[in-house]
Amino acid sequence: MSKKLQGKRALVTGGSRGIGAAIAKRLAADGADVVITYAGNHDGAKTSVAAIEAEGVKGKAIQADAADAEAVRRAVDEAAASLGGIDILVHNAGVAEFAPLGGESLETYRRVFGVNVEGVLAGTVAALPHLSDGARVILVSSVSGFTAGFAGNSVYGASKAAASMFAKAWAHDLAPRGILVNAIQPGPVGTDMNPDEGEFADQIRALTVLKRYGRPEEIAGVASFLASDDASYITGATIDVGGGIFV
Repeated sequence: MSKKLQGKRALVTGGSRGIGAAIAKRLAADGADVVITYAGNHDGAKTSVAAIEAEGVKGKAIQADAADAEAVRRAVDEAAASLGGIDILVHNAGVAEFAPLGGESLETYRRVFGVNVEGVLAGTVAALPHLSDGARVILVSSVSGFTAGFAGNSVYGASKAAASMFAKAWAHDLAPRGILVNAIQPGPVGTDMNPDEGEFADQIRALTVLKRYGRPEEIAGVASFLASDDASYITGATIDVGGGIFV
């Protein structure tokens, strides 16, 4: 029986850990060949590629700084050459830094926006000649892009709000080619960057209706859905996957 993403070619940025690694593994399990990018976590990248290849598909890791537009372009070109094109582009690479108003340095702003906004834009532009007609572009945003939630979230929150707007605007731009663009808005998800036993974990958990952190695999399931034919009439959407955090 054919898998739902059989023969598809996917590029997942920030695929060496957490949500990105889970998305890469799920796309592979559903039949796609997957290339990941990573910043510097060599061991994580090797583990992620091994998990991809264990599904019987092609896997590869490319090191690239998501804040460096030229490095992003080279990584996209290399990924497309390796895969023979791109059918699924997942923008997952991101950084988070928090500081009260007036406490952020210009360097913090540049670092956060460099990865979360400029890197996503540069990667999408670089991918345009490689994307197949009918391809899927999926942006991993955050609940912080919808609501500030707490003091000190202005720079990170604004950077993630951009992802939802990119999804809306690019849905128009790419519709003539049948390319669908959507964003996923995770709530609290237990990863090494956001542990579910961290200092404020109980307070964060209490904000959700389900009273728990999500798992990376739960975000990956939504990414796989958006990449599949089951989501053929969805574009420009931001899908909340936050355990009812806004209910």
